[in-house]
Amino acid sequence: MDQFSFTEICLHQLKMSGVHEGEKLIVLTQGNERLDYADAFMAAGMRLGAKMYHMRLPPVPPAGAWAVGQTGLAAMPDAVEALKAADMLIDCIFLLFSPEQMAIQAAGTRILTAVEPPEILARMLPTKELRERVEFAGDLLSKAKVMRITSDHGTDVTYKLNTYPAVTEYACTDEPGRWDHWPSGFVFTGGDDDGVDGTIVVAPGDILLPQNIYVRDPIYYTIENGWITDIRGGLDAELVKSYMDGFNDPRGMGMSHVGWGLNQNAKWHRMVPGEFPGGMGMEARSFYGNVMFSTGPNNELGGPNDTACHLDIPMRNCSLFLDDEPMVLNGDIAVKEMQHTVKS
Repeated sequence: MDQFSFTEICLHQLKMSGVHEGEKLIVLTQGNERLDYADAFMAAGMRLGAKMYHMRLPPVPPAGAWAVGQTGLAAMPDAVEALKAADMLIDCIFLLFSPEQMAIQAAGTRILTAVEPPEILARMLPTKELRERVEFAGDLLSKAKVMRITSDHGTDVTYKLNTYPAVTEYACTDEPGRWDHWPSGFVFTGGDDDGVDGTIVVAPGDILLPQNIYVRDPIYYTIENGWITDIRGGLDAELVKSYMDGFNDPRGMGMSHVGWGLNQNAKWHRMVPGEFPGGMGMEARSFYGNVMFSTGPNNELGGPNDTACHLDIPMRNCSLFLDDEPMVLNGDIAVKEMQHTVKS
């Protein structure tokens, strides 16, 4: 994608995020990464009359694992204060789960994360229709007390929902203090800290993130009182256990967020080696009808677990019920208001 086209999709994004004349926007990058993103956002923002700034952090050595919540901003309190003074932060390094992001949001700055390849950003542009569907789903989720997930592979797990809010991601943000991720298109919450029980069977074709691979043989999770007590299976189960053991943190066995995908433009098959264009797998998290459960930190939702050990696992062909009402049935959206409709 040439820089002119990249600027045009960033312009669409900023319009969807309510950017207007006089607002102060900061694009955050690190080292030599995503400097073209900064250029495109800067050009787009200036066309809207916004006051545009680029904050470029020093490079950091590559991490051996996806250590969520650990950022270069931790040692730069002055930089955090500058970001807190902005109307909008465009995060091109991935601050999610970090105390710094939470402080910036608490100050009223809205945040948009953009780290996926430009071709995915272009194909998964935010739309009014997607936002309406995700917000409808979020309203249903916010009122529910029990979530149950089942599958023909043997999944049968219950999440009690009395503690944490429903979070909507529709790939743009126009409200003070709100975070979103471009691209996206899903809704999630977290179970009570001691309120998740049952069995999850991750089946062939389901996806392990951040490993960015399809599962080849089933992984069997046993969950009791909000904690994983057993992981069994073949090679994929061994890979997951070895990855989690590498953090040397038992809190990685906690249950994190859970929800379902609503973006019809996200493709399940794009994780195939040779086709995966890079990024952190937001397309896999968002594809229409997936049910995704996560392990590790829940501080994003306001919970006490801030471990750096985190996996997201989008699953196909599952059913998800809220207070016994079906939201997803065998991998398809069951509620009319959440279904994608093809406009004639």
